[in-house]
Amino acid sequence: MSTTILAKLAHIGLSFGQRVILHDVSLEVYPQQVITVIGPNGAGKSSLLRVLLGLQKPAQGTVWRMPGLRIGYVPQKFQVDPLLPLTVARFLSLTPQQASRAAIEQCAEEVGVSPLLGQAVQSLSGGEWQRVLLARALLNQPQMLVLDEPGQGVDVSGLSELYQLVNRLKQTHNYGVLMVSHDLHLVMAASDQVLCLNRHICCSGKPESVSRHPEYLRLFGGLPAAGLGIYTHHHDHQHDMHGCVLPLHEQGCKHG
Repeated sequence: MSTTILAKLAHIGLSFGQRVILHDVSLEVYPQQVITVIGPNGAGKSSLLRVLLGLQKPAQGTVWRMPGLRIGYVPQKFQVDPLLPLTVARFLSLTPQQASRAAIEQCAEEVGVSPLLGQAVQSLSGGEWQRVLLARALLNQPQMLVLDEPGQGVDVSGLSELYQLVNRLKQTHNYGVLMVSHDLHLVMAASDQVLCLNRHICCSGKPESVSRHPEYLRLFGGLPAAGLGIYTHHHDHQHDMHGCVLPLHEQGCKHG
């Protein structure tokens, strides 16, 4: 792994009023590395991304990004007015980079959406739309690629293909990847590190093979989904309904 750090969060804390959003969260992103952050809804994943991207100032801790760092961002949601006559090619041209037609065609080719350039964006499937958003992110020639819930609207097979595509692009372009998902079990098998976030980092490690994992077979019936992996949690604590950290088998904290 490269020793060059692209971005770093150190002991980040963030609160809204009395509600703790992030507590003592640290991570580092390196070239050619995939970090996947998983956690339930409300775990602070979107807030973590906003802090990393410089859109939210933390209350505690430090944020560092390599000077001049180019970031390609694939948002969780990107709504387009259904009445807007917008082709994929036109959509990709509407970027701050004002990309050339040649650059658009090259990025479309890389993610496999070249045949869709003349189609209306409203006609795309969930998987096709995610690839178009990925092409849009690549137009920035990123050194770090940030994907927020890339599985939105994508079925298991499509997610597998998307993960494999991201891994191939990472190897080709040498960028670091930070991916966020609410799915606590299904993650990108090529992840170098998985961070389980629930306001703080509960646990971390590598995803495990899913080929004979009983939970994978129960959920997906043995679907051929290369590029996916199961991450097993090893917590020494639990959370009550308020998000308080408790040792296992202890009662919840008091709020009143």
